[in-house]
Amino acid sequence: MSRKIGMWLYSNGGGDKIQEKIVKKLRERDIETLTEMNLRHAVAKNGHILHNDRKVDKLDLFFSYNAGEQTQYQVFLYQALNRVMPMINSYDAFALTEDKFQTSFLLRQHGVATPSFKLCHRDDTHHLQGIMKKWEKMVYKPTDGWGGVGLTKIENQATLDMLLPFLNQMDLRFFYVEKFVKYDNTDYRVDIVDGEFVGCYGRKASGTDWRTNITSGGSVFLREPDDEVIALAKKAAEVCSTDIAGVDIIYDMEKEEYVVLEVNGIPAFATPEQEKMGLNFNKKKIDLIVDLIDRKAKK
Repeated sequence: MSRKIGMWLYSNGGGDKIQEKIVKKLRERDIETLTEMNLRHAVAKNGHILHNDRKVDKLDLFFSYNAGEQTQYQVFLYQALNRVMPMINSYDAFALTEDKFQTSFLLRQHGVATPSFKLCHRDDTHHLQGIMKKWEKMVYKPTDGWGGVGLTKIENQATLDMLLPFLNQMDLRFFYVEKFVKYDNTDYRVDIVDGEFVGCYGRKASGTDWRTNITSGGSVFLREPDDEVIALAKKAAEVCSTDIAGVDIIYDMEKEEYVVLEVNGIPAFATPEQEKMGLNFNKKKIDLIVDLIDRKAKK
């Protein structure tokens, strides 16, 4: 094989089968794939990053696609590798999409609608209370959370008063809050790869929750996006410089416009159960990723 790449892709939810298909298609292009390259088991010494005695930094590209098992150590090596070799996604794009404030700030700078947001210093609780009076309802979000973990809906001053001591105990340096958007408890998850629309599905919050995330009890349903939704997702992915992105979009019923809630740098493939429902974008996504790797891998 003329080129070799490293890959770390999640294995649950059908990820192992997806990996097999990607590896097979890359092999057809004379690209060898070294799988299961979990940087947790890598060490850095003498100017190289070693995984099972193989110099990862000498590969032609590294493809990291595992949201659930990332650690600070892996991310630290991710950053180092990106200084010397192509990565999908790049470290900068990965770090940006892991931070909700930085993502929302950049999107707004480029004219992409997001929920109104505020970033407050932890000692500025007076400002936070003022925001509560203005917005009436808001959502506290950990800037680096995923899957809806840690999201807290604040509906009144009493809820805020209960939340603040807890946040202070966590020794957070700042609070990120968004104005609660009135919507129909459904969203669009739009997958974009290399600037191309891949597919879309909807998520609906359960009857006991307002969050649409699957890990928070939300459910998936078939949903066709219109041109406006697709264009918005493409622009959000481009602004964040993501090779691969899953853009979460909702419709603001008060402002009567679509807004971007989040840009996910590691959006999951459709699971076997979801494919049976009719979510059929996996093949297109695999093909686009293979094309992307082929183009970006060092010659």
